Amino acid sequence: MRMSDEEYFRSCVSKERQLAHLLGCHNVEEFYENAGSLWDNGRQLPKWTRDWQACGPLIATYELAITYKQSPSDPHGKAIHIGDTVVHISDHPNKERALMFAIVKATIAHLEHARHHKQHALHG
Repeated sequence: MRMSDEEYFRSCVSKERQLAHLLGCHNVEEFYENAGSLWDNGRQLPKWTRDWQACGPLIATYELAITYKQSPSDPHGKAIHIGDTVVHISDHPNKERALMFAIVKATIAHLEHARHHKQHALHG
């Protein structure tokens, strides 16, 4: 089910905020006058889910393997698979936006997995 444009926009900003935190940005703010732009200590953060120049390098940095397959829940729709991350193209405005969202979501999963293993190794 497609969400409203505003809900979709907010979900993109939320994923960008989550990624920023995992990348070590701890003072992430979004100013009312500049909706959708996240800042950390006076530095504007990339719009990873909305800008290819920001999103593209994540593919190489985290060695993401992208595939397109039929959606398991919709035999007529396609989904983007990156590791265990699955993003249904029909949930996004277009295929490019779905791909950027999938890349960010997969990067977050990768970083959370790495963080979990690191913490487990320290306490195990």
